Parts: sequence; C-alpha cells; structure tokens
Amino acid sequence: MERRAKIRRLTRRSLLLVLIVVQDLVPFLGNLPIGPLSLTTLPVTVAVIAVLFGPVDGTLAGLLWGLLTFVRAYVYPSSALAPLVFTNPVISVLPRLLVGLFAGWVFLLMKKTNRIGLAAALSGLVASLTNTLLVLGGIYLFFNNSAKVAATYHVATGHLGVALAAVIGTNGVVEAIFTAIVTPLLVVPLWKALARYR
Repeated sequence: MERRAKIRRLTRRSLLLVLIVVQDLVPFLGNLPIGPLSLTTLPVTVAVIAVLFGPVDGTLAGLLWGLLTFVRAYVYPSSALAPLVFTNPVISVLPRLLVGLFAGWVFLLMKKTNRIGLAAALSGLVASLTNTLLVLGGIYLFFNNSAKVAATYHVATGHLGVALAAVIGTNGVVEAIFTAIVTPLLVVPLWKALARYR
C-alpha cells in the first residue's frame, strides 16, 4: 500500500512539473498580454499546487519555474531585461521557490478556518506578491546603478526605483488581484474532487 502511495505521489509530481514546463515555454500560457500589461500566470499554477498538495510540492514547482527562468535567460531570453537580471539566481530562482513555499504555508494556516475558498485566495495573493516584490526588489538591490537595466525601463541611471515602483503599482497590483481571484476558482472544485484521496 505504501509503495502504491509513493508511486502515485511521484507520478503526480512529475505531471505537475511538466505542467510548469509547458506553461513557462508556451507563449500566452505563462504570460497574458492585456493592453500595456503582461500578467504572469505561473503564480496561479504554483499556488494551486501548493494549496492542493502542500508546501513541499509548491516549493518544487516554484523551484522548477525559477530554474527555467534562469536557464532561459542564457539560451532563450523572454525579453531584453532577462539576460541582464535573471542570470542572477537570487532574482530568478529564489523568489519563485519562495512563491510555492509561502503559498503552501499560508493555506495550511488558513485551512483551520474551514473556508477553503478564502484560504486559497489568500495563498494566491501571497504567491503573486512574493514573486513581484522579491523579483523587483532584487532588481533594485543588485542593479540600481546599472545603465543597461535602467534603459530597459526607459529611465535614467539612478531612477530605477521609480520605474519599479510604477510596475508594482500597475502590473503588480493587477497580477495580485488576478491570482487571488483565479486561484480559489481552480482550487475549490479540485479540492472537492481530490477529497477521496486524502
């Protein structure tokens, strides 16, 4: 029985990690362009995995997302900014790893209220904010005086903080709301469907 459970767990993790790879590599699955904004949808996927299967699976999903970001910065950059900043694993890998960990922890704490939808929404919100704040915070910390990085945001050297704050106030807020809404929409029916396996 234990062997079957272990095989099922490994199979599930493999399928979920494949989902992360597909979503990261296929255009319009990992990023949705909406007008001037580009919504990163991978925090939703990582949050859903963390909620349904726990912080360990969420951390693995986030780690894979971060490693894909890191590798793509070298071989297949998604933007002019990617090879400048995402070659630093503190910016590309660490925040994405923490997305799954924090989302899973928040859900475990909130699950005690027996309000699965609310717990999932807060997990999604935390996942999105973790990604946005740590990635942009890392860019500011490591590249605040980089002329090349500032140029990708169309600002002068030394004014990167203003540009990053604008990104948080626009794209970051919309992403957070989007993730907080979509995560429970996916989690609640899946939670009920998976109840018999718990």
